[in-house]
Amino acid sequence: MTKPLATLPVAPALLLLLLLVPGTPTAAAPAPEPEHARFEACSSGPRVTCVVDGDTFWYDGTKIRIADINTPETSQASCPEEAALGARAKGRLAQLLNAGPFTLEVQGRQTDRYGRALRVVTRGGRSIGALLEAEGLAEHWQGKRGDWCARLL
Repeated sequence: MTKPLATLPVAPALLLLLLLVPGTPTAAAPAPEPEHARFEACSSGPRVTCVVDGDTFWYDGTKIRIADINTPETSQASCPEEAALGARAKGRLAQLLNAGPFTLEVQGRQTDRYGRALRVVTRGGRSIGALLEAEGLAEHWQGKRGDWCARLL
């Protein structure tokens, strides 16, 4: 037999009320903490905080693949046009990461098959990947790489 709400001690009654009221925040998923760092292009030395290409960067020693986009390759491009667009995407990603605090959000898998952390990078609730897409420097990730050379030629 359950007790009427009025006879429950105050703390459990308050907890029950919080669980029953729609839209009440719970402790299930804390908001990601804002991140901030200074990014440069990665060099041949140790990689700690740097940009590899338009969709991959190192942050505080962790290699991160931006989960919601794909950008042209820079080191293994299939044509000169892909390499040039990839270099622009890489530079723009560095600019965007350096523009202020950002958050790293898990949406789906934690890591990819190469062990990279999969994260959606946001600022002010907006995906940085979506911004790169809008600027023509990325495509939405669809589970496989696109053919940038066919698109650019």
